[in-house]
Amino acid sequence: MTYNKLIRDKIPEMIEQNGGKAVIRQLSHEEFVRFLEMKLDEEVGEYHRDKTAEELADILEVVYALAATIGCSKEELLEIYQQKHDARGGFKKKLFLISSEQ
Repeated sequence: MTYNKLIRDKIPEMIEQNGGKAVIRQLSHEEFVRFLEMKLDEEVGEYHRDKTAEELADILEVVYALAATIGCSKEELLEIYQQKHDARGGFKKKLFLISSEQ
């Protein structure tokens, strides 16, 4: 079966443990970023279908990997998240902006 997609690091081992053979190659940085972005779309789509915490965790895995490609650690990303959350709030109140006058 042909996949042509980004996979997690332990997938080749898992395929071999199940008696298969994985044909893989290592991506360039540019390819990696492009395929991570595609993987993010894939994982978001899976969340839309399944609505599970596991799918949200998959999205986080891709987001953390994307952050690393721009030199941002998981801790730094969480710090940025917290700063934005503190400044603008979250979504607990379920607010929906209809219009605004300037």
